[in-house]
Amino acid sequence: MTEPGDDVERVVAVIVTRHRPELLAESLAAIAAQTRQVDAVVVVDNGQDRSAEKTVTASGLDATYVASLRNLGGAGGFALGMLHALAMGADWVWCADDDGRPADDEVLATLLAAARRHGLAEVSPLVTDKADPDRLAFPLRRGLRWRRRRSDFAGLDLLPSYASLFNGALFRADALDVVGVPDYRLFFRGDETEIHRRLLRSGLAFGTCPQAAYVHPEGTSEFESILGGRLSAQYPTDAAKRYFTYRNRGYLMSQPGMRWLRPLETIRFGWFFLVSRRDPGAWREWLRLTRAGRKERFSRP
Repeated sequence: MTEPGDDVERVVAVIVTRHRPELLAESLAAIAAQTRQVDAVVVVDNGQDRSAEKTVTASGLDATYVASLRNLGGAGGFALGMLHALAMGADWVWCADDDGRPADDEVLATLLAAARRHGLAEVSPLVTDKADPDRLAFPLRRGLRWRRRRSDFAGLDLLPSYASLFNGALFRADALDVVGVPDYRLFFRGDETEIHRRLLRSGLAFGTCPQAAYVHPEGTSEFESILGGRLSAQYPTDAAKRYFTYRNRGYLMSQPGMRWLRPLETIRFGWFFLVSRRDPGAWREWLRLTRAGRKERFSRP
């Protein structure tokens, strides 16, 4: 096992949590078991939960617990944690939510090796379903085909210019100098897509290493099929999630590199709400929220 200090580069893990101490304990245990040990961990607690603080203390890791008196969301939590990691002298920042964890004890070592082999500024593992580790938590389109199993990528060394952020994403510190940290205004939903957009526009090399996996609850339940399954539309049943999803998507579609999506999304969601669901009220809500995002009206509901 590699001890902290044996590798001259300093790796700091960042976890954002809120009211889920049991899941946080699982995540910390998986990080502690890595053969390439992390040098430090920063846990940002959006819930200021005493049980979470005790969980961090009991992990045995060199961990800094940062309690926020305000819920910063995933975007603000990661921004705070990543900046804290950089201030601690991190050469690499390894990101994780509290509801996911590395699939095995070689994940960090595998990601570091892939980053060095390919000269990557950021590298991510495949994100797989906790309930079925061979199934992807978020299906991935390659060309005209959807890939849904980890085994679809067997033998592949790298998926260039693709990353599912922030689930196990490993950033080189100087990459964050270029792309920055998540936009706190987004709160949650879309912050990872926005960082992915910045990575693409930066010209930095990044990608996904299929030899490494990060387990996470599957994320397809909000997507409903349209046009016989050829397309899908995201419809969170929770009103607050719907608010942030559509508002933030409106903002993203107004940004350089993503503006081409707006006419396509308008047609797709128009069909979804007016033809598939026959719900003109929901269509008006989608138009209102995406318009608010384009105008950068970031008030919370």
